[in-house]
Order: sequence, then C-alpha cells, then structure tokens
Amino acid sequence: MENRVVVTGLGAVTPIGIGWQNFWQALKDGQNGIGKITRFDTTGYTAQIAGEVADFDPANFIDKKELKRMDRYTHFALAATRLALEDSKLDKIDGDRAGVFIGSGIGGMETLHNQYEKLFTKGASRISPFFIPMMIANMAAGNVAIAFKLHGPSECIVTACASGTNSIGDAFRVIQRGEADLMFAGGSEAAISPAGVSGFAAMKALCSDHNDDPAHASRPFDKNRSGFIMGEGAGIILLEELNHALNRGAHIYAEIVGYGSNNDAYHITTPAPGGKTQAACMKLALDDAGLKPEEIDYINAHGTSTQFNDRGETEAIKILFGEHAQKLAVSSTKSMTGHMLGAAGGVEAVATILSIETGIVHPTINYETPDDGLDLNYVPNKLQERTVNAAISNSFGFGGHNACVAFKKFVG
Repeated sequence: MENRVVVTGLGAVTPIGIGWQNFWQALKDGQNGIGKITRFDTTGYTAQIAGEVADFDPANFIDKKELKRMDRYTHFALAATRLALEDSKLDKIDGDRAGVFIGSGIGGMETLHNQYEKLFTKGASRISPFFIPMMIANMAAGNVAIAFKLHGPSECIVTACASGTNSIGDAFRVIQRGEADLMFAGGSEAAISPAGVSGFAAMKALCSDHNDDPAHASRPFDKNRSGFIMGEGAGIILLEELNHALNRGAHIYAEIVGYGSNNDAYHITTPAPGGKTQAACMKLALDDAGLKPEEIDYINAHGTSTQFNDRGETEAIKILFGEHAQKLAVSSTKSMTGHMLGAAGGVEAVATILSIETGIVHPTINYETPDDGLDLNYVPNKLQERTVNAAISNSFGFGGHNACVAFKKFVG
C-alpha cells in the first residue's frame, strides 16, 4: 500500500514577497512585482524589465563565510528551504529518512556570465576555484542537503520551466514508496543576467513593448499579451509521510495526491498546438489521484503571457474538463511574479496549496481584453472566495516537458 503524503511547510522567495505570508498577501492584493532591471545596465537591451527579488539579504539565511561560494539561485534555495523548515515547526530531522529534490532550469547563470567575463578580459588564471560548484544546476539541492544534513534521496531535475513541478512530483513518489519520511521539494532560479535576458529576448519570447510600463507588462490570457517577463526566486515545500506528520502534531496544509508528467515531442520551444498532450498530462495527475475532472475547483495555470502557451493551455483545459471548464477558477501567478522559470512550479505549488487552505483564489492581474476562444474564468484582477477542495498546478517547459501536480484538502 502506498504511503499518503501531506504538505507541512511552505517557503517562498519571490518578487512580491519573502516568506509565504508576505507572498500570499501580495497575491491576494494583486501586487505587481515587475519593474526595471537593476542587476545590470540594460541600455541597448530589447527587454529591460523583470521580476527581481527585492530586499533579499542572503546573510539572513546563510553563514557569511559560505555566501561567496554560492550563486544567487543557491542563496534563494537555501532561504526558501529554511523558511519551509521553520514554517513546519519540525524540531528534529532524521537525516537518513529525509531528502531534497530542487530543480533549476538553468542553474548559476550569473556566475557563468561573470566568470566568462573574467576569462575573456583577464585570462584563465583569474577564474574562481568555486566557478564550477557555484554554476552547476545541482548545487542548490547539494547545498541544502549539506546545510540540513539530509542523507536521503537528493536530486536536481532540469526540465526547463517544469523543473519545480517535476521535483515536487518525483519527491512525492519517493515518500509514497517508503524511501523517505520527509522531502524538501521545489525549484530555484536566478537568471536575470545579461546573457539570460538577451538570450530569451533573441528568441522573441520576452515582452519588449512595456519597458516604460512594467506594471502592465505581464498579462496572461489577455488579448494584448506580448511575451513573458523573467522572474527569479525559489519555492520549496516540505512533503511529509502522513503518519510522521500526525505523530508530531504537524499542521497539514493539504495532501498531495497526484502527479502527471509527459512530453509534447513536438518542438524545442513551442508547445504542440491543440493542447492534447497538456490535457493528457493533467489527466495523468487526476487518474493518479483518483479524482474526476468535475472534482477540481481550481487550476493554477502555467499562464506565461505568451500567445502559444495561453491558447494551448486553455484548449487543454477544455479538452479534459469539458463543460466543467466553465466552472473552474483558473489564475496565473506569473501575472505578478513574472516567469520564474525552474522556480515557477515550486512557487505556484505554494499558491495552489494556500488556495486550498484559505478558500481564496488569487487574481490574474492585467486582464483587460478577452481574446477569442480564451473564455474561462481567469479570475480577472480581483481575488475570488470559493471552496477549493481539490486543485492542480500546471507547468509546461521548453523541450516539450509537461508536469502537473494535484492537491486536495486533507481528510484524516
């Protein structure tokens, strides 16, 4: 018999707040987290805005001696993990029964850029001996395992924008199988760098026509959307085997009950038209959970503010949910945070879980002009209060990677 798995801790480091309480309040308020990029001079760049994490001091979470040996994305991951641990009120960890799955779409891109600049301007002798362990994508998971003495399963899943969701789903499986009692899972990203911004802009993926109006740049499902906005940060949740949680009297936010993962096998960046594979991915999660489509109350959408994704995801929802699609609440966290890439699934899982916990669905901001065929309840501009007994969170990434996790209210 498979173990039941519950969520007992939430950690968020985002452009609209650090700590789930601040993040959630900002989501409910419809707070915009997009602004002018401050981390480098964007003069001459096509895209000049992003969702940066403001007022973040890694020294509040990490020993100062270690800071210079880590990239910013690792700082975010360690901070979000510590916040999730503190939130869980777990006072003791059996390291042999605890692990960590933290995904990242890119890893230490800022470090990569800075070290290449040194290489090309000052020569090979100036490269840092910490260059490689700062840059490689698995080091967020590695450093979290080291910091919290987690000897159980430890992995970095790299599936582009689906990385965080795949990490949560795969960690869920680990506990289901009895291989661990606790798993920290989610994603982290810090790719707002010259190379990251210019690279995505060269693909014509980024919004570039709102540089002087960042508050209205990210507009998922709106007819006038024109590309996604880069974001950064981390979202980590603590997954716990049910009896382990009950025995210590943990607060249970929700139960994770289903996971689906597949691939479009269509194109390196563009989702397959029609939404059939994304619909199949959601169905995998529902079937795994033993839930019928009509039992889902809310979908935290991938919702990137791009033409292909927003239409394809809407079509996928209609395929799977049929008439029930019109009764669902569907909202995009990215309308406020921007697209946090590999961290998106972790952060959006936090939002999904809190909708179940509170009976509040956060809005999709900047929704002003309906688009033909995009006619679902995208929770435009103002939160909606409704009972959320079951919800799913979608992530669809470059390379055709699709992932979906299903949560429901915990019933003992």
